[in-house]
Amino acid sequence: MHQQPIHGIAAFCLGLLLLCGGPVQAADVLRIAVQENGTFSWELAVIKDHQLDTKAGLKLQITELGSTDTGKIAIMGGSADIVLSDWLWVSRERSLGGKLQFYPYSSALGAVMVPARSPIKSLADLEGKKLSVAGGPLDKSWLLLQALAKRSSIDLASQSTILYGAPPLLWQKALQGESNATLNFWTFCVDLELHGFRRLIGIDDVEKNLGATGRVAMIGYVFDETFAQQHRDVLRRFFAMTRQAQDILAHSDAEWQKLAPLIGTSNPQALALYRKRYLEGIEVRPIAEEEADARKLYLVLAQIGGATLVGPASELDGGTFYKEATEN
Repeated sequence: MHQQPIHGIAAFCLGLLLLCGGPVQAADVLRIAVQENGTFSWELAVIKDHQLDTKAGLKLQITELGSTDTGKIAIMGGSADIVLSDWLWVSRERSLGGKLQFYPYSSALGAVMVPARSPIKSLADLEGKKLSVAGGPLDKSWLLLQALAKRSSIDLASQSTILYGAPPLLWQKALQGESNATLNFWTFCVDLELHGFRRLIGIDDVEKNLGATGRVAMIGYVFDETFAQQHRDVLRRFFAMTRQAQDILAHSDAEWQKLAPLIGTSNPQALALYRKRYLEGIEVRPIAEEEADARKLYLVLAQIGGATLVGPASELDGGTFYKEATEN
């Protein structure tokens, strides 16, 4: 077989470089640790499918985690650049000497769900009833719900029978009628809606009743402050890329059909409801508004959860929220 001379290959490559305007820049690597089957995995699927990471000059190294706690360990141990967590934990870590920062991702939260024909119409009706709570005693949604109930002299923790457990288990118990009401994460609430349950009250409404001016993004991207200072442009491109993925999910029916295996259903009604709840959570508000509402809710959570929840700080740490260059 004829061998092309080495100098001919070099000339050909040089021509390609000149044609393309110079050497191709290496993509910036981002190590992202995300919960397996979490909603961010939906966006990652869109990002890969549309090569949004390549277009943004990023190479994403994804580690799937079994729980949010392992994400916290990953970011604190330096094995990930970005994880998903909440601003309350970030503020707590900062009060203890950690230097993490938070950037809003989603305001999608759960709700208190009851069977369609349940006689329960208000929080007061939960007195003496069996209420299942996803997570544990220090779950943020549960604490906010208690805080709102106490403003009407209702002590849910003492006046109701509280069952704590993992979201899938409590979802199943709700379907089996083993509890009168269930406070669960939003994806499980969607599935309960599809099984004929109704929302007694959404945690977004709880937040507003506690003083928030809008839906609060409790969940966000968390990263080290030093990393953020050194990689502002990388983060800018990352945020822009995820917003592109969200925009595609907002406007494309076909994308939701592709995501059906990840979500676990091909039922059009189910996909439509997942889409509706998901999109409610990605509405963008200015960082200043998010931070102001977070400060209000922090005070509520600190009062009811105490130092076990928030650490030694009496208010949200001033450096908790990351602000892009255009917002400084």
